[in-house]
Amino acid sequence: MKFLAVGDIHGDVDLAKELAKQASEEKVDFVVICGDISNSDDNFQGVMGLFKQKVFLVPGNHDSEATIEFLAEMYKGKNLEGYGYKMGDVGLFGCGSVNLGLFQKSENEIFDLLGRGAKYISECRKKILVSHVHPANSKMENFGWEGSKGLRGAIDKFKPDFVLCSHLHEAEGIEEMIGDTKVINVGRKGKIIEV
Repeated sequence: MKFLAVGDIHGDVDLAKELAKQASEEKVDFVVICGDISNSDDNFQGVMGLFKQKVFLVPGNHDSEATIEFLAEMYKGKNLEGYGYKMGDVGLFGCGSVNLGLFQKSENEIFDLLGRGAKYISECRKKILVSHVHPANSKMENFGWEGSKGLRGAIDKFKPDFVLCSHLHEAEGIEEMIGDTKVINVGRKGKIIEV
C-alpha cells in the first residue's frame, strides 16, 4: 500500500492540481493532508475535490475544525481529529492544529485526542499518526519553533510506525527517527510513502 502525504497547501489550487496528478500517476491508494489546506480558513475551494483517492486530513493552525469537517463530509474524506481509521492492517489516527496560534490546542488536549484515535487502531500492524505540528525534542525544533510535548508523549506511548507533519515550511523534507518511529515533515511538495 502506498500513499501521498502533504501539508501546507494553503488554498493553492495549482499546487493541489500537481499533487493530484502525481497521486494518480503514482497510483497511490490514499492521500493524507497534514493540515493548512486553507489560508486562514479561506481559499480552500477546489483543493480536495481534485484528488480521486480517499483523503485523510487534520486541521492546521490556518484551518478551523468546522472547515475540515465540512471538507471531509463534502468530499467523502475522513477527518482524523481524535479518530482512527483502519484499512486492512494499516491504521491512521491524528490530531491537527498546533500548540500556538489562532486554532491552537493545549498539550493535554493534543495528547488526549491522539489517545482517543489510537484506541481505534490498536490492533493494526502498521500505525500512521497524522499531525500538523512537529514533536518536541526533534530536529525540526532547530528552526526556532518549539514542538508539541503532547505529540511527543503520544509517540512515546503509542509507538506509531510513522508520524507525518508539516507546519514548518523551512523543515520540509526532514526525516528522523524517534525510537522506532519515523517522523517526516512532508511539506508542500509532498512525499510518496509505502507501508
